[in-house]
Amino acid sequence: MSLPERLVVNTSRPAPLALDAAARVLRSKGLVAFPTETFYGLGAHALDAAAVDRVFVAKGRPADKPLLVLVDSVAMVTRVAREVSVHARRLMARYWPGALTLVLPAHPTLPVTLTAGTGTIGVRLSGHPVARGLVTALGAPVTAPSANPHGAPSPRTADEVVASLGARIDLVLDGGPTPGGPASTLLDLTRVPAVVVRAGAVVLTPEDLEG
Repeated sequence: MSLPERLVVNTSRPAPLALDAAARVLRSKGLVAFPTETFYGLGAHALDAAAVDRVFVAKGRPADKPLLVLVDSVAMVTRVAREVSVHARRLMARYWPGALTLVLPAHPTLPVTLTAGTGTIGVRLSGHPVARGLVTALGAPVTAPSANPHGAPSPRTADEVVASLGARIDLVLDGGPTPGGPASTLLDLTRVPAVVVRAGAVVLTPEDLEG
């Protein structure tokens, strides 16, 4: 079995050629590992059910665990969310791009595997130029679980991604070591008041929760 292709990218100004090559892989239902503000993520075309299924197989991820997705703008959120409240837009304006994942009502056209049948979807606009650039190059939302088998440590380098996932993925965008640290804060806006599902890099205020 062959190892995934590896493209070295400049994390501050990723070359369009590298991002376009990765986007072509995603359009063909492939899987791409890429650096984020914390760890390496595992990308698939989030609106393609067959591609999403490959993420679960590659990671050995339980089917009842939904995947969060990355967007490149607030406008793209409407492709994955059924509605975007004023509260959500206020938080996006305050914390995006950044490590805040918002759980919103899922758009009914999303693959059921993506949401694990929950009817909700976690959405984030990454502050990392490679992660955000990949979404823009594809022109569609991209999945972003950590690029490791389920239950294994999250990878901070491309070498760790290749060692753990190997031929189960198609391409690695190698941006060097990532910082690690806390994962994104996960805030469920489908509940009133909003609920912090996972504390993380963004510390929210009581006003953030109340809207």
